[in-house]
Amino acid sequence: MALRKDLQLIYDWIAPESKVLDLGCGDGALLMDLVQHKKCRGYGVDIDTQNVIHTMERGINVIQADLERGLQAFSDNSFDIVILSQTIQTMKNTESILKDMMRVGQEAIVTFPNFGYWRNRLQLGLFGHMPVSEDMPYQWYDTPNVHWCTLQDFDRLCHANHIKIITRTVMSQGRSIQFFPNLLGSLAVYRVGRKE
Repeated sequence: MALRKDLQLIYDWIAPESKVLDLGCGDGALLMDLVQHKKCRGYGVDIDTQNVIHTMERGINVIQADLERGLQAFSDNSFDIVILSQTIQTMKNTESILKDMMRVGQEAIVTFPNFGYWRNRLQLGLFGHMPVSEDMPYQWYDTPNVHWCTLQDFDRLCHANHIKIITRTVMSQGRSIQFFPNLLGSLAVYRVGRKE
């Protein structure tokens, strides 16, 4: 089964034999591909019971836990890379989870829907309703998302917490966006690390 475009990009960024922690791992598809094809080792973490069961059925190590409570179960520098894919916007304690990711991992990959995407701006500004799109498929009343941010917002969060942006890819409909990414990109994929 083919990975979603953003998960394929994450897969491509991870070196073989890396130790990986996938937070909000969903059904474990990304970790399974990393283990099978790149000989990576690691764990998934998810709060949803069905996701944990699906991940276990794939033969992947998974822990059922609430990320809002932090990553105390993991020691400092215990992973090469920590992944948080399309989950940061659902976190109440966004800054805390980002700091904890940088504590347990050498690097992190964070993805999120870009609230600054032109279609989102248009729906809010012109039509007067909260955006609904491919990367934000929920209505305002049933969304799990509690924090919306743009690329500039995430850049500022990283800067304020002494986190280095190693690389960033912005996508729309599975294609990379090079020009005006904060306006034309619907999904952001960041690779970050600690500042020296």
